[in-house]
Amino acid sequence: MGILSRTSYIIRSKLNAFLNRAEDPSETLDYSYEQLRDELQDVKRGIADLTTQKKRLEMQKRRLEENVEKHNEQAREAVKQDREDLARRALEKKKAKMTQIEELEGQIADLQNTQDQLIEKKETLQNRIEEFRTRKETMKARYEAAEASARVSEAMTGAGEEMEDVGRAIERAEERTQDMEARAAAMDELQESGAFEDALSDKDQIDRELEALGSDSQVEAELETLKSEMGKGEPEAETEEETEAEIDDVASDNGSDVEADVDLEEEIDESEVEAELEELKEEEEN
Repeated sequence: MGILSRTSYIIRSKLNAFLNRAEDPSETLDYSYEQLRDELQDVKRGIADLTTQKKRLEMQKRRLEENVEKHNEQAREAVKQDREDLARRALEKKKAKMTQIEELEGQIADLQNTQDQLIEKKETLQNRIEEFRTRKETMKARYEAAEASARVSEAMTGAGEEMEDVGRAIERAEERTQDMEARAAAMDELQESGAFEDALSDKDQIDRELEALGSDSQVEAELETLKSEMGKGEPEAETEEETEAEIDDVASDNGSDVEADVDLEEEIDESEVEAELEELKEEEEN
């Protein structure tokens, strides 16, 4: 096989494979049905043309037959007139017309046979077309049902081209979403680390760190206040019950109520001083 032959063979093979993929059985069946109908129409036209030709010959035959009868009358009249020469000429014309009639009859018979054959073929072809039409509709219904079933199966399993495109679209959307999430997280991290300066603010990293320290100090001060209010601060303030209990103990130990009163006043004064000192510290921190 030469190069050109191999190339032609490969091209035909690929073209045939492409046509097989692109072929729609429903369209192919409809086209074949229309081709058969066109062929039937051609047969009918052929029968009509043949019949027309036969009718022309039959009309010509009738004219010749009329001429034959005319020549007979001419021959009789010539004999009556003792004109044998005219009678002979009339009979010669009659014979020529009879010969033509015989030829026409043969042609008409041939046309009739052809016409009968065409009519028989037309009826056979028409029956085949009706059978093909029934099979065509059955095959189209089966193909459409199979095609619908295949589409449903492909949609359920995700094996179809459209579902494949949808799957790729979802994958691309997920990738873009992950990229945007990662970028947003990176921007937040860089913003927190101070790598990017705020374009709308005139504060630098040092200002932000000082503000953070001030915020921490406020939190610590508030925590100390809460601890003081809950009785857990340093130094711990003695309650009136504890003070009275201590006074009673001291008074019972020393045996002197006067000294106990003096000590109580001194302890109360020291507690008030310590409380005021703590409040000053807290105000200074705030």
